[in-house]
Amino acid sequence: MKDSNSDLFDPVVAMESDWSRAGSTSDADFAFAFNDSNFSDRVLRIEIMANPADAGPDSDGCATIADWARHRKRRREDIRKDTGTEPAAMPDEQILNGNQPDVDERENQDEEAVAMVEEPHSGDEATNSHDSDWSMDCSAGAVVRVKTLHISSPILAAKSPFFYKLFSNGMRESEQRHVSLRINASEEAALMELLNFMYSNTLTTTTAPALLDVLMAADKFEVASCMRYCSRLLRNMPMTPDSALLYLELPSSVLMADAVQPLTDAAKQYLAGRYKDITKFQEEVMALPLAGVEAILSSDDLQVASEDAVYDFVLKWSRQQYPKLEERREVLGAHLARLIRFPYMTCRKLKKVLTCSDFDHDVASKLVLEGLFFKAEAPHRQRALAAEDSASSNRRFVERAYKYRPVKVVEFELPRQQCVVYLDLKREECANLFPSGRVYSQAFHLGGQGFFLSAHCNMDQQSSFHCFGLFLGMQEKGSVSFAVDYEFAARSRPTEEFVSKYKGNYMFTGGKAVGYRNLFAIPWTSFMAEDSLYFINGVLHLRAELTIRH
Repeated sequence: MKDSNSDLFDPVVAMESDWSRAGSTSDADFAFAFNDSNFSDRVLRIEIMANPADAGPDSDGCATIADWARHRKRRREDIRKDTGTEPAAMPDEQILNGNQPDVDERENQDEEAVAMVEEPHSGDEATNSHDSDWSMDCSAGAVVRVKTLHISSPILAAKSPFFYKLFSNGMRESEQRHVSLRINASEEAALMELLNFMYSNTLTTTTAPALLDVLMAADKFEVASCMRYCSRLLRNMPMTPDSALLYLELPSSVLMADAVQPLTDAAKQYLAGRYKDITKFQEEVMALPLAGVEAILSSDDLQVASEDAVYDFVLKWSRQQYPKLEERREVLGAHLARLIRFPYMTCRKLKKVLTCSDFDHDVASKLVLEGLFFKAEAPHRQRALAAEDSASSNRRFVERAYKYRPVKVVEFELPRQQCVVYLDLKREECANLFPSGRVYSQAFHLGGQGFFLSAHCNMDQQSSFHCFGLFLGMQEKGSVSFAVDYEFAARSRPTEEFVSKYKGNYMFTGGKAVGYRNLFAIPWTSFMAEDSLYFINGVLHLRAELTIRH
């Protein structure tokens, strides 16, 4: 399996381009030359240190992603505990940082050094070494063994800015045949896999923990192509919530975050898909960290009753995870508020946002105003805003697949209590109702009572064909009852104006509904036909007008 991605980095863009014209060297297979003195111009000496504070076995002993994560966390804590601050350099070591100090000239070792020799290392060899030493973030400690292997500096330099700088920094060390790296024992397997990849563009390891170790080593030694390769292999493996959450942390853990972005995106998609119905996995979702909740709330396919339910969930989660008000306000304002789609919340809930102490007042005011202005826009402007917003990460104007469809409501108090409700349904939403489905609107209020609209695919009264029906229902709330005049209308071609389809009156009590089984007086097939009079640009526009009779 070959990786077609080549490495492009600032110090060697020109060199990479020249080599590419000569035959795509960066993705060529040089496995035959790995550790072969006949095809090498350098000897790499790998000094392997004991793991700090007995950090335990490397990833070979990690059976799961969770084991790997715990092991890495333990290693980081042990390093901090062992050193107190940043890892210290050994005497006479040169730490690669782009500005190398001058060092004394040293003689080259014997050019016939045996490759891959493992040997004990005494404490004074670092001082007496004839190599050019390069320390990679290792704490001062005993070198337990040394590996040497033959390398080709052009191959490694083409793959890695780290090795390019090592071999071409203009100092005498860059001209020496022998160079050294110093690593912890826990990094050995990953480094050997990485070096092999730089020759062959493939890996032998197949487990997720081992691939993650190689990915971290590739980031350390700046081999972007290997990071992309590991990222692709990990994306193709089955994910778990633990692994997905770990992948979400990678961009903040590595220097070359772009190389792992596809893996991070796949982790977001996995979490959004797994927890699409947050009510089904409520305990799991409530225990997720911030990154996981952000991934879920970013999805358009979230299965929730309405955006009001998203707002309620965010408040509940943030109060549990961040008991301190200041911290909670910070998280809501900087992270979660932008993922709540306030334009699709009901006006009643938006009023509650203004009085909610969990949000900073200025933040809440801005969000509510934005939501209200969107609601006041004409439908074509709403669609335009949603289209513009669909490419952004916030997607605040993009409608989710709510269980209860959003409505636009105009309310009047005088001369009589009245409201006009607009419900739009897409053609595909109507098609999905066949043969016996129904879709409900969000609640709206009149005279202090909650009402809703429901669209049905049902049989006509003679049960001879399917047809489209529209009903008006009153939510259950006490034993209040009152009479309502209502009228259903729909836009129709060619005028595209609302045309009245049904009028009636009804004495509503809690839980009751009234409507018309065949609103358009045509069979379902005619209603859904391509030349249907009732779909305008793929949208069915419905209107219900309610008036309380005194």
